[in-house]
Amino acid sequence: MAQLKKLHIQVLLALILAVLVGIFAPTFAIAMKPLGDVFIGLLRMLLAPIVFCTVVHGMSHVQDMRKLGRLGAKTLIYFEVVSTLGLFVGLVLVNVFKPGAGMHAVHLESSGKIAQFAESAAHLSVADFLLGIVPTTLVGAFATGNILQVLFIAILAGIALNLAVGRDSILLKGIGEGQRVLFTILGFIMRLAPIGAFGAMANAVGSYGGATLLYLMKLVLLYWAGSIGFVLIVFGGITASCGVSIFALLRMIREELLLVFGTASGEVAFPRLVQKLQQAGCDEMVVGFVLPAGYSFNLDGTGIYMAMAVGFIAQATDTPFSIGQQIALLGVLMLTSKGGTTVAGGAFIKLAATMESVRVLPLGGLGLLFGIDRLMATATALTNMIGNAVAVLALAKWEGAFDIDTFRAYQASGSELLVQPVSKPVHEPRVDDADTEPARRPPALASNK
Repeated sequence: MAQLKKLHIQVLLALILAVLVGIFAPTFAIAMKPLGDVFIGLLRMLLAPIVFCTVVHGMSHVQDMRKLGRLGAKTLIYFEVVSTLGLFVGLVLVNVFKPGAGMHAVHLESSGKIAQFAESAAHLSVADFLLGIVPTTLVGAFATGNILQVLFIAILAGIALNLAVGRDSILLKGIGEGQRVLFTILGFIMRLAPIGAFGAMANAVGSYGGATLLYLMKLVLLYWAGSIGFVLIVFGGITASCGVSIFALLRMIREELLLVFGTASGEVAFPRLVQKLQQAGCDEMVVGFVLPAGYSFNLDGTGIYMAMAVGFIAQATDTPFSIGQQIALLGVLMLTSKGGTTVAGGAFIKLAATMESVRVLPLGGLGLLFGIDRLMATATALTNMIGNAVAVLALAKWEGAFDIDTFRAYQASGSELLVQPVSKPVHEPRVDDADTEPARRPPALASNK
């Protein structure tokens, strides 16, 4: 009975019930969609203020701003290397196993919905993406919930507060108090997680039915297998270099994995990941900088999906697609796979942007993926979320801002600290504490050790 009180057990039971309801009572299941939408909306409501408070709170304590620049450079290099590796893995898998070969879907027409995706994708460009980072107004970034814009503002505010005011500033104390309030609100919302996961999963199963689970199963299974292999081999190798088992990390974020599995949205895991990674020994500033940036730039699952999808469409439509063309496409994917939304269907829009840019594949081939998009989106969101958690761990370790003893203590506690407020006062000098309390907090990024 005590197990039923654990969040991941409640979410798992809700998902099982949702599948049963979706199969045996599809009409009722479809009507449950608002439950999932409301839950996702509540979590997305907290994203912008949590990003702002976490980044500002962490950066205001950095003593050496050169180390911040070094972290930024390392972060971008890491994101590009790992996400490009994901693209490469996707292209290798689709060429070796050829999931679309023999389908001969050569008479595809672009439906109205596909045309709508393509029209939206046509307006996506690198220049628009870069210009979109700068908000029109400070308030506008929070009003629209654009995480990249909020991150941009938070970095500027954090640097300004670091240089202009002392650690006992009333502004910093207010931001620290606001952070604790936000995490307390998050604790309230997380009690609704089983209901939200039930609504999202029941709607998906009820809408598409059991036939979707069989439609294009070869591609789905190959994509899931490739994603799982990427997590275990690539991410596993990265975490091993940090002295942490990938399975230990997955156990730590099991509740978030189940939530993302049920909603196919990586955003639902963000608020909890912020606090869990801090509690597990990663420096607050590293978490606040790397994690939100990763949600736009470190999309490894999206890269695997897009590479496999374009290869599959070429095979299914009998379109000649040479290795040279695929390598050229890799360069395009390195740009189009970045940015955009992390909710279900976001990767599909990026795929449309890629095909609109390349124009060597029939746009109607997107219709082949409509029926399985939900199944693919789930694996994409899971891989992206795990990849961002691994990125924080790795970069914190490489910056000397990860405490392995704190991680092990957190693991031993069962990782069941349900969204507790951050205990460190804003004005408390974390550098001095790093020597005296290693089990309670990681060494600060600003440490000169």
